[in-house]
Formats: sequence, C-alpha cells, structure tokens
Amino acid sequence: MTNPESPAATPLSPFRIEPLYDVRVWGYRDLRPWFDRIAEGQPIGEVWLTGDGCTIATGPHAGQTLGSFFAQAPEALLGPAASSPGNPLLIKVLFAREKLSVQVHPDDAMARKYGEPRGKTECWYALAAEPGAQVAAGLKPGVTLEQVKVGIHDGSLEQSLNMLPVAAGDMIFIDAGTVHSIWPGAVLMETQQNSDLTYRMYDYGRPRELHIDKSFEATHLVTRAGKVQPTVLADRTVLIDVEYFRVERLPVTGFRSSETLPGRGEPAHGLSYLFAAAGTGRVVGEGFEPVDLPARAIAAVPASSPQFVVEDLEGLDLIRIAPNWPTA
Repeated sequence: MTNPESPAATPLSPFRIEPLYDVRVWGYRDLRPWFDRIAEGQPIGEVWLTGDGCTIATGPHAGQTLGSFFAQAPEALLGPAASSPGNPLLIKVLFAREKLSVQVHPDDAMARKYGEPRGKTECWYALAAEPGAQVAAGLKPGVTLEQVKVGIHDGSLEQSLNMLPVAAGDMIFIDAGTVHSIWPGAVLMETQQNSDLTYRMYDYGRPRELHIDKSFEATHLVTRAGKVQPTVLADRTVLIDVEYFRVERLPVTGFRSSETLPGRGEPAHGLSYLFAAAGTGRVVGEGFEPVDLPARAIAAVPASSPQFVVEDLEGLDLIRIAPNWPTA
C-alpha cells in the first residue's frame, strides 16, 4: 500500500532546479552574462539543467537530487503515460570556446547491447550565435566508412563532415548514429535522452581517450540530422517534435495558465520543463510558494502538479520541453 505521506500519493508542485557546471577542455572560464559563474579551475563547457545530480532548489524537497526524487516518486512526476521510470530528458546549455571532438552516440539497441538503458538522440537550439558559427551534422553524401578511417588517421576527417551554419533561433536535430561536432561561436541549449554515452571518433590530437571501434559500430552513414523548420501555431511555435522530446516556444502575454501549456496530442498530465531563455518569470499557484524563473533558470512541472499560471515579469522568452513517449 502506498504511504499517504509519500510524494507519489500527493500532488507535486512545480519546482526550480539548480544547475550543475560541468568541466570540459573546450569550454569557457567565465560564463557571464549567461550564468553568474567563473570557473576556479578547469573551463566549463556544459551547464546541466536537469541532470540526475542536479539538486532541487525550491519547495519541500529542496536539496534533494533530481535523480533520487524520480526514483522516489516516478508516477507523480511522470504521469501514467510514461513508458519507463526515471528522468527521461537531460537538458544542457553548451559553451564551446574550442571545437568539440567529432563523436557519435549509439541508438537504443546498441546501448542495450552493452548494458546501458538507452541511447542518445539529441537536438540543439541556438540561444545565440556569432557570425560564422557552425556545427557538423552528419557526413557529406557519399562518404564511406573507409574514408572516415583515413580521415581519422591523416587528420583530414573534417573534410568529410556536413557543416551547417548556425544562427540564433536555429534548431538542429542529431539522431543517434550521426557523426557530429560543435564548433565555436554559438550558445546551444541541448535536449537529449538522459544518457551520457559518447564515443569520440576524432579529437584534433588532444590527449583524451578515443572510442574508434564503438564509434564505427554506432555510425549510420545516412541519418535524419539537420536543421528543423519551426511550426508556428496560434498559441506556440513548435521548434521540434520527434521521438523522445518536443521543444517549443510559448508566448506569455502578462500570464499564461497551466491548462494551455500541453500541446496537441500530449497527455493532459505529464512531465514538462519550463526554461527561461531570456527575461524573467514566475510560476504561481495555490498551495505552493511562488517559483521565480530568472534568466536561464529551469523549473520542472510534475505530472501531478496543481493548476498554476506563468507570469511574465520582464521580457520572458519561455521554452517548454516535454518527453515524447512511445505509443506502442
């Protein structure tokens, strides 16, 4: 029998999450003005917004890690449509001062072959981009694995990459199996399956471990990777809607009620995240303290959340991220 005092038995109100700052050789030491953070040691390349090790910042469960909370209250957080327990999505902000390694992520089948729960399909939304910013999204048409092998060994692999220019507001899809890289000049919000499986194929001579064999096993020569055109609807702009996740911009004029947040075809009660890409907002409802959303903050909206409104305090650019669950 469920304990009537347990989180699974009672509604869970929206709560803000503290970010984790992840050291990467290709990152920045000073993340201002995006985040009020200056690295004391190694540069920071990734800011994890919904990692299992992130802590809850507001509400009665403040201080608890997100991963442990999902283990404690999966139904209240995820809702009945969830196909598996645990947090399905890892959301990050990426800061590349140097080129990232050329890498590839496995699909679900390959990940499970090696004892991992899931693969890694992801997307990048450009929060900002300098002139000339670009990313690698797949291989050029006709490139073979043998050409890739030669490129790794003689340093010419970049000539085989399909490079895409990046401007603010672009959405780029990177399905599992896509050879890819990020080059300097853009600040990207990454939404991905909650997995950190990365196989480095090429790293410009940096002294980090490569995973040549597994990267080749994971590689699909042809994928669906590339820019995704937004779908503008009356009440939102859908940036991407594919397996695993849906990302959209929601206009907030003064305020917006929670009943209007789910998109067409989504369950009425499911997990979602609200990210303040710019500006400031606040989540207000009965029975819980208001949750402030300063710029670049993120709040989780549990499936069992009571009704609330999102207030635009000043120039709120609201991004909503929700998992897409398999229908079969």
